[in-house]
Amino acid sequence: MKHFTNYNSKQELRAFLDERGLGMRKKYGQNFLINPAVRAMLLDALELKTGDMVWEIGPGLGAMTAGLLERGGKVCAFEIDPAFIKILLQAFAEEAQGNDPAFRLIEGDVLKTWVHTGLTGVSMAAELFLFGNLPYNIAAALLGDFIEKGRLFKRIVVTVQREVAQRMAAKPNSKNYSSFSVMCSSIYKISLLPVIKASSFYPAPRVDSQAVRLDLKPAEKKLPELFYPMVRALFSSRRKKIKNTLSAYASSYIIKGEDVKEAADAALAKAGISGDLRAETLGLDEFAALAASLQEIVFHGYSRQA
Repeated sequence: MKHFTNYNSKQELRAFLDERGLGMRKKYGQNFLINPAVRAMLLDALELKTGDMVWEIGPGLGAMTAGLLERGGKVCAFEIDPAFIKILLQAFAEEAQGNDPAFRLIEGDVLKTWVHTGLTGVSMAAELFLFGNLPYNIAAALLGDFIEKGRLFKRIVVTVQREVAQRMAAKPNSKNYSSFSVMCSSIYKISLLPVIKASSFYPAPRVDSQAVRLDLKPAEKKLPELFYPMVRALFSSRRKKIKNTLSAYASSYIIKGEDVKEAADAALAKAGISGDLRAETLGLDEFAALAASLQEIVFHGYSRQA
């Protein structure tokens, strides 16, 4: 691998970019992590072993990529910036050689490209790690997309906007608790790592970042098909009683208005959950039980009380 500049110096990074007529593009959420101690902390948290496969989101100029490779990882990097793509291909040309390269690069928007990576030899069934300084504008959408489409990772270590990290780890009855909290906790054990000050980046973002580690939970009973869409629907009106939001959601599957209310009431009763509660008060097990009950009712019908 080739190191074209000093990743720890914002002055040298700026000079490197200026010499090539390159700039940081706000729309891509680009910020280089220039603090070597923080980079080492993140790499340590991932706990890679030689030969482990890792997806890196937004490698930029390759500072963290180099660290992943040095620790024995096999990196599949996703980069959207054409200028950075050229630099990465030069920097890791040697590692990209052979039938089983240590480095491969997927060009374009990761939200659109990741689902096609099976074509490059990284299948949905492969055991993977995920790593990166996620752009603030796509972090929640990307992680949610991975979860809902079944692209799970053995371990994830990412930096995100601090508010996003707080939402990921939030518990019921807290202000940050959301459908995103439920999605993340449904699959992963979530550990908040240190807050990263803006001065650790170049350019410095306007907000603080936070590192998060997510460890895949042991395989348990499969969640109902309606789990994720139902959770999103209930949180769309988080202050309303769930008997009302559940009825609105059930209308997507049941045509007659009277049947909708009956189905929602029956699902709540079957799950043992009061319809007067609000989504922000329910835990993971309660959402799972309610989704299972509703799914059975809307797909297989229910017995009306005489």
